[in-house]
Amino acid sequence: MSTILNRRDFLRQSAAASAGLAAALSVSCGKPEVRKPNFVFILVDDLGWRDVTCFGSTFYETPNIDKLAAQGMKFTDAYAACPVCSPTRASIMTGKYPARLHLTDWIKGHVAPKAKLKVPDWTMCLDHEEVTIAEALKTAGYVSASVGKWHLGDEDYYPDKQGFDVNIAGYWAGQPPTYYHPYTVDREWNNHIPTMESGMDAVYLTDRLTDESLTFIENNKDRPFFLYLSHYAVHTPIEGKKELIPKYEAKIKPAQAQKNPEYAAMIESVDDSVGRVMDKLEELGIADNTVVIFMSDNGGLSGVGDWLNITSNAPLRSGKGTAYEGGVREPMIIKWPGVVTSGTVCSVPVISIDFYPTMLDMAGIKGDPGHFVDGKSLIPLLKQTGTIDRETIYWHYPHYHITTPFGSVRKGAYKLIEYYEDGSQELYNLIDDIGETNNLSSLMPDKAEELRKMLEDWRISVGAQMMTPNPDYDGKPYSIRGSQ
Repeated sequence: MSTILNRRDFLRQSAAASAGLAAALSVSCGKPEVRKPNFVFILVDDLGWRDVTCFGSTFYETPNIDKLAAQGMKFTDAYAACPVCSPTRASIMTGKYPARLHLTDWIKGHVAPKAKLKVPDWTMCLDHEEVTIAEALKTAGYVSASVGKWHLGDEDYYPDKQGFDVNIAGYWAGQPPTYYHPYTVDREWNNHIPTMESGMDAVYLTDRLTDESLTFIENNKDRPFFLYLSHYAVHTPIEGKKELIPKYEAKIKPAQAQKNPEYAAMIESVDDSVGRVMDKLEELGIADNTVVIFMSDNGGLSGVGDWLNITSNAPLRSGKGTAYEGGVREPMIIKWPGVVTSGTVCSVPVISIDFYPTMLDMAGIKGDPGHFVDGKSLIPLLKQTGTIDRETIYWHYPHYHITTPFGSVRKGAYKLIEYYEDGSQELYNLIDDIGETNNLSSLMPDKAEELRKMLEDWRISVGAQMMTPNPDYDGKPYSIRGSQ
């Protein structure tokens, strides 16, 4: 309790100090305070690395996302902190590795009572002890909105309990039952509780979230704001706008890897959303003072039989829920007007824990000195003035999903995967073999052992929870289809 109170005291005191400083500067200098940048963070659910045109798709159509890339920096080696959603979202909110947070699976995860290893007692919420990016920005006078998917705990842990002034449509534990519904918002509860009323015309959810985002931008155009637009798309159910599907049906060619017309329609709706937000910023004359970030929370649904083969992440291997690049490498773009040179490309490995320190750095905010951050500020990369002080990035997934539990580490060109059930290892050179087809662990045992030891040491340093032998193990290989 004392930790939470100390954190809240810091937030209140910092906000008061920030407001007092702004007033003092305005009076003593006789001129207005320099406006801090706005932030628009667009997070897409389950969007694969190759699911947008500027990252290589020839089937999906994403002109607005491509325009954003042309106006900013595209990151070719950007990673989610986990191959499933909730841990990555927590890493964005806190700047910490999911292993440090003990929030290591999608909430509430698969059940594997008969598997070989027992899943640790992990944290199924974003703990109030954590200082979220919204709370940190609030100390500098920012107003924040979370619009869309939250998936970081039940009502006690909703966005409005985590520093956001506005929470729209963040109450579902996972996904809504359909993208078509008469979604409305109860304004008496500060845009907190979305309701679904019968007898009204259905609204496509992606469009409705965009409508609400535009309203928030319009209402707060004259003050620093942070909009976290977290789309439910393109997660299942695969349900695109009916009027868009025929266009993509006509584009299907034999042996084409990406060919799902409904999924393509969903991506087009997300792209339309990006375009509408960008147009609103231009219309209000605030585009030049708004940082726009585009990212996905994990890899696309690919490579796991017909039932989970919605898109193709090729040349990356496999997809969501796996240790391979298709599970964690993401399409990432940052537009920072006046700072980032338009159309630049960065190949330095970065990860979702980096957003927190980067945004605070952009806003000139020191943050809570008691809030440790694993991430690194990307400003040297964005300004092209240097690199970041980091050799390695890590993953820890002590859960059963598409694959069995694993940990992995990337250092330079090399990536090691260690599976926890039997200690087996896979080592890949991602520069020469982006598709992870050639396991080098037996050919380069010293390199494999070097990375394995780094992964082990890192787990200890962050207090990662490990699995234990399961006394109820039935001797059978785990299957996701029989897990619940």
